Amino acid sequence: MPDVFEELKRSVYACLETYSNVHRGSGHHSMVSTRLFEQARAVVLQYLGLAAGSHDVVFCSPGAAEAYLAQLEPGDSQCLSSADLGLPLGVRALVIRRQALSRLTLFKAGGGTARLVGFGWVVWARAPGRFEAGTPAIVNVIAFARALQLARRHGKDCFREAWNDAASGQILHGGSPESLGGGELLASLKASRIGLGLCVPTAKGMSPLVNLDNAASTPTFAPVWEAVWRTWQLEPSARPVLVREAAVVVAGFLNASPSTYDVLFTANTTEAIHLAAENLCLQASDGFELVVLNTILEHNSNELPWRGLAGASQVQLDVDAEGFIDLARLEAELAAYNQEARHGTKRIRLVAVSGASNVLGSFNDLAAICQAAHRHGAHVLVDAAQLVAHRRVDMEACGIDYLAFSAHKAYAPFGSGALVARKSLLAFDPGRLQQIRTSGEENVGGLAGMAKALQLLQRIGLDLVQEEEQVLTALALAGMAKVPGLRVRGIADASSPRFAQRGGVIAFELKGSLSYKLAGELAERAGIGSRWGCHCAHMLIKRLLQVPPWAQQIQRAIVIVLPKLELPGIARVSFGLGNDPADVEILVKVLGQIAKEGRVRRKELPKRMKEFEEQAVQRVFGER
Repeated sequence: MPDVFEELKRSVYACLETYSNVHRGSGHHSMVSTRLFEQARAVVLQYLGLAAGSHDVVFCSPGAAEAYLAQLEPGDSQCLSSADLGLPLGVRALVIRRQALSRLTLFKAGGGTARLVGFGWVVWARAPGRFEAGTPAIVNVIAFARALQLARRHGKDCFREAWNDAASGQILHGGSPESLGGGELLASLKASRIGLGLCVPTAKGMSPLVNLDNAASTPTFAPVWEAVWRTWQLEPSARPVLVREAAVVVAGFLNASPSTYDVLFTANTTEAIHLAAENLCLQASDGFELVVLNTILEHNSNELPWRGLAGASQVQLDVDAEGFIDLARLEAELAAYNQEARHGTKRIRLVAVSGASNVLGSFNDLAAICQAAHRHGAHVLVDAAQLVAHRRVDMEACGIDYLAFSAHKAYAPFGSGALVARKSLLAFDPGRLQQIRTSGEENVGGLAGMAKALQLLQRIGLDLVQEEEQVLTALALAGMAKVPGLRVRGIADASSPRFAQRGGVIAFELKGSLSYKLAGELAERAGIGSRWGCHCAHMLIKRLLQVPPWAQQIQRAIVIVLPKLELPGIARVSFGLGNDPADVEILVKVLGQIAKEGRVRRKELPKRMKEFEEQAVQRVFGER
């Protein structure tokens, strides 16, 4: 019998070589990952012998699949599970008749589920993406689709027959340079980045891709992939040990004592925040109306769940131009609701804030926010999606009550995330808690990858990570300041007294250039992967671009009538462990060229980029 795991390994490795987040990224890798993700839908339909015109495929976690299936009538859908193939991927593919899909009710909002957001209204994304809340398990979905191809050829049990009984305890404690730490480990990891040196078509020929899109999702390193890969092959009886070990690693990384906090594994940050929202509704109200306070800084994943929370209202704090909360204003709002009762029976029970902005790169003072909230009887949830891979987080010392994050922004893009919550605040009944655990823990490979990545970050040292990223950010800001017509949003000068509170996310505009054209030009000229648009932070982008309410309503109408039309936004680059000063030099040089020359039309390049996509699809899904 052929080694199906080796065939799967080759395909997934090829996927990881060109990995990035899907949709609205301008870099070659984002375009390839988007193409592979959509091809996975086609593979699922082919596996079932169904036509694309009659059915759609929604990829989701086991828990989300149960919720959606409960809304559908018998015969409206089929559900394919990675567990049925014996693979611990945590993927469900819901194949739904198009007529039934139009009747499906969205029950989780955030991330890519919204096309445009305004005060009091949302234009939802088109199906099936509307029902895939948060960043999907992109790599796992592609792996599952490839596994379906192999199962069709070799039999549904082909992966079960290839399981091994290797010791699970060795997966998180071996297979990497265990003797290294600090800068030596960082250098070793940089050299092991999957996809390193891979060339992409540009205006000057084939060039190595410059990945400056780390805030959207991060590539992975060989030791992380090795941990995931070995976990996929484990006998089921060996997997629970890894789940327990992963929980210990997460708790230790965040200094969340197991006696005080519980770790609930999820598919991504969005799912984790929705769990926190569900839990909040289960807590005793004491006769008061629930209010959630968050900020205009938030990603949709930490804004839309609170907006749609039944029986609750939402208050949004403004931030300054550099992305920082006015702590005095926060204190005043908390006092007005919770002590002075200026709003009747309404009480702020939760302050939900981003640990780091995915647009302005600002790191707000979480300890001060927690102190203010606790003084007034409120708890604090931190959306740490942009935080955990860039700064040390100490939940105990800060007093954080809930923390949500995704591993795909921490060098483990295998569909896992977590909600870390105070045990005393969890109000789920035992049955519901078991459902939550069962859903999140099925993706054992993703949990192993998350734990391995966090271990490596801890051994490097988050202080060193911060130092490295700040050096790159300072270089970039200095260079970008010399580009005519370029405006950086947020802290734009490394000599600012608040620069230490700025991360390696840089949002910017270039006079006379729309964000999607600017990002496209970066990709075409030098293979620079970046991102453009509203970055799922619509409320903040509207404020930054000073879009008045009447213009927002016009945008809303236009998007409904012309959903493919690109609206104004902001371009963004973001640094990670794989970057170095040479990447910054390329970025600044190319921005200067664009400012001088404008956009250049290149007749042959789009064709070559399309061929690059097709070759990538063939490497992953082509039958050998």
